[in-house]
Amino acid sequence: MSHSADPGRPVGDATGRLAHSMVPMTGRDPDERGRTSSPLELLFDLTFVVAVGTAASHFAEMAAEGHPGQAVTAFVLAMFAISVAWISFSWFASAFGTDDWLYRALTMVQMIGVVVFSLGLPAMFHSVEEGGHLELRVMVIGYVVMRVAMILQWWRAARQSPSFRHVGRANILWTVVAQLGWVVVAFTPMPLAAVFAAFVVLGALELSLPVLTQGSAGGTPWHPHHVAERYGLFAIIVLGEGVVGTVASSGDLLGGADGMDWSGNAVAVVVAGVGLTFGMWWVYFATPFGDVLVHRRGRGYLFGYGHIPLFIGIAGAGAGLHMAGLHLEHHSELSDVAVVLSLALPVGLYLLMVYLLHTLLLSAADRFHLLLISLTLAVLLAAVLLAAAGVAIAVCLLVIMVAPFVTVIGYETIGHRHQRQMLERLRGRDGGTPEAQAEAY
Repeated sequence: MSHSADPGRPVGDATGRLAHSMVPMTGRDPDERGRTSSPLELLFDLTFVVAVGTAASHFAEMAAEGHPGQAVTAFVLAMFAISVAWISFSWFASAFGTDDWLYRALTMVQMIGVVVFSLGLPAMFHSVEEGGHLELRVMVIGYVVMRVAMILQWWRAARQSPSFRHVGRANILWTVVAQLGWVVVAFTPMPLAAVFAAFVVLGALELSLPVLTQGSAGGTPWHPHHVAERYGLFAIIVLGEGVVGTVASSGDLLGGADGMDWSGNAVAVVVAGVGLTFGMWWVYFATPFGDVLVHRRGRGYLFGYGHIPLFIGIAGAGAGLHMAGLHLEHHSELSDVAVVLSLALPVGLYLLMVYLLHTLLLSAADRFHLLLISLTLAVLLAAVLLAAAGVAIAVCLLVIMVAPFVTVIGYETIGHRHQRQMLERLRGRDGGTPEAQAEAY
């Protein structure tokens, strides 16, 4: 096997040295040309497919059983932890990924942690449904395994990269503090209110790690286009829940022993599920986040953690499709309006976050965007009102499907020109030269 030339990837030589022998973890070139996601990163992402799928499935089933409030709480807790763990690895990999044998081995340990974390999700959802306590032990064990592997990665970076020693040591310190906190919360009996309060505090600490560790050291050498690609790929993975939700929704709606007796509901669910997922994909990739981050490197934190509610919205939409299917199969205690809301709200959250990130990263508001998002929210509201008026759920799903296409049509006709002008102003603000862009970093 041969590898393409890559400054961050060790290769074999004529002396018989292992193809992935240890190399110094000195930091990648943030301006490296042709930087793309590695096969290892793609494999790593697959473990998160299980985590997101488990969370979305339990969310849908718990809500369908008549516990929507508890379901939302457990789902948000799960997706927050999933997103933070994925973000932590992805940014480190963009800055320090060596792809040698030790880096690969520690990544495998993280993958084991993700699987253990996923195995703990059902118990956590069940405890939230029952009330009285929050069962986090297996989840925390998996999370700590992931973070211990990251601590070892940071120890190596701190040891081998003099210019990033402070960043590495600070990450080790605060990551250890956070993990000790999670262990105490998971394994020490305490009132439910105290557990949720501790979760908020520790969650805030996890989100603050980049500020606590990188603010005084200039950050790490992450690659703008690589980071943007990684987020795009993870968005696609989470969008896969829309397809899973569509299949789960329509499977039992097919009649006949051979599944050839398609009802109107089955057709509507398939069309709405696939159409909605496709529209959400189109909306996300309408923004060239990589180009924006080249000129807005200082807003990497906003881009990185601003995606958490966006990911929650995408996964929630997949769960909403699953809930709609359960309702149409008469396996749900939710009302028609609640079912439509279970899909409309996460879709609305997702679209609002796309517009918000676009506006904040580009530092430019656009009246046309305000018109588009207003029309989008009007479509989602119309679906809920139709459900309240007694219109069939299948029709309401088709109306929700239209929501992302308001943005798609707006972008393809007029919006792309507005966006191009914003990007040109952004480049002009940096002087359009590499030197000026370097100063902006």
